[in-house]
Amino acid sequence: MRHFPIFLDLQGRDVLLLGGGEALEAKAALLEEAGARPRRAARFAPDLLEGIALACAAGAPEEDLRALHDACRARGIPVNVVDRPELCGFVTPAIVDRDPITIAIGTGGAAPVLARMARQRVETVLAPGLGRVAAMARHFRQAVRARLPGLAARRRFLDAALSGPAARLAEEGREAEAHAAFAAALERAEAAPAGSVHLVGAGPGAADLLTLRALRLLGEADVVVHDRLVPDEVLALARRDARRIYVGKVRAHHCVPQGEINALLVRLAREGLKVVRLKGGDPFIFGRGGEEKEAVEAAGIACEVVPGITAALACAAQAGIPLTHRDAARSLTLVTGHTRDGRLDVNFASLAQPGQTVAVYMGVTTLPLLFEGIVAAGGDPAQPAAFIERGGTPRQRVLRGSFAEVARRAGGWVEDGPALLLLGEACARGAPLAGATGGATGGAKGGGEQAARGG
Repeated sequence: MRHFPIFLDLQGRDVLLLGGGEALEAKAALLEEAGARPRRAARFAPDLLEGIALACAAGAPEEDLRALHDACRARGIPVNVVDRPELCGFVTPAIVDRDPITIAIGTGGAAPVLARMARQRVETVLAPGLGRVAAMARHFRQAVRARLPGLAARRRFLDAALSGPAARLAEEGREAEAHAAFAAALERAEAAPAGSVHLVGAGPGAADLLTLRALRLLGEADVVVHDRLVPDEVLALARRDARRIYVGKVRAHHCVPQGEINALLVRLAREGLKVVRLKGGDPFIFGRGGEEKEAVEAAGIACEVVPGITAALACAAQAGIPLTHRDAARSLTLVTGHTRDGRLDVNFASLAQPGQTVAVYMGVTTLPLLFEGIVAAGGDPAQPAAFIERGGTPRQRVLRGSFAEVARRAGGWVEDGPALLLLGEACARGAPLAGATGGATGGAKGGGEQAARGG
């Protein structure tokens, strides 16, 4: 973050406008709208800075622009020279105005046009009457604090009230009805709300592949309990003051044992918190979400599951491999490559059947055993295969070749994982095999996720 976003109270304060021109007049209009009193000058003199809150300039001689910048910096006065980032102590953002809600969008002076484009997109999303909803919340602020002294209870109530009937009435300008609905909801509000747990799939790693429901819940969560392969860009979407608790797992090493994770979720919910258990991929595909849901519900706590895009879907999409194809694969099998008591506990005869695509999660270290078992059960060692590493990141790599070639090369080819194996005739449909000895091809951004650990 190059610039720290801040909102200044300029009501009744003087601001200096040095120079002239259309760009400076546009800034003057914004400043006057914020309650500032413009002080205009064509040329710079040091005494112009006495008592001002900030300064803006455009269209003045170069020596005046530089003198203004230097003098303002020396006195600690915010200064902005239009289209001259090197002479700016602050930049003017593109503004979305839903008074009393104000949204500022900036690019650090790098691309003001892009900021305006972003503003236009935000404008289309926010209801024109959103400011009236904020005004209603301001009207009831003290009443809400008195009725709900606990922070978690207030937050839970406001999350519901500001997206419910009272908010819709306020957006429509029906102020009296909106206030009545809000007051009635506040009267019913519980001072100690029950906690809840949401098992949320973070998908393959790309933030824009989260579901809308997952995004909403991250914005409402009091605490986020997350895995190792949930990237920072997804965690950043959680509410800024939400607690973040890491319980990640690496193959053969659990940072927090599963039983302790289950107990943690129960304890946090019993504290009245809204808990998001954020899991890479999908919670119910090799993610032990079923165990967590059973533990939470056994404790009498409400639990909701929000699906996410799992590794097989995302890695295949990014690599251009169709998981099903009417001429190559009529079924899809998801299987874990983890061992149990030192052996692969899978049905090799089933995996050896033609006409399907097999997706193997967590198979980096057990790929040789998997190859031996499938071939021994009648599987074709020459069938196409793809080994996909670090799906969902800019570093995604794909090793293509026959099953025998991929099984032989994967151990020395894979770097730090995670990785997922796709096996079957459909693997030859998305892209040609990369030569007689197999090959590695890079992937574009997006797709894939915690293929080595689970979906």
